[in-house]
Amino acid sequence: MEREQLYQATIKKWGEDAQYDQAVEECAELIAALKHFRRGKIDKQSVISELADVSLMLGQLCWMFGQAEVDDAIREKLKKLDKLLSDEEGI
Repeated sequence: MEREQLYQATIKKWGEDAQYDQAVEECAELIAALKHFRRGKIDKQSVISELADVSLMLGQLCWMFGQAEVDDAIREKLKKLDKLLSDEEGI
């Protein structure tokens, strides 16, 4: 099954609200994993696993909110970042 079909299936099975909650939970788990990794409590693979979970949820959220709109917002954020970096290099 393709990702888009999986995203549709998750919404059909659990609903949008549950998927919003799941995205929040996965992000919280990644935050905790990163903090534990910095302290040497977990290994790199544990962080990678959490990154994969968050990546899947981000894909689903992009699908839910509209990939084109998200792509436009990313382009704008990249422009701002580029300008910020350019401004700092000029100092």
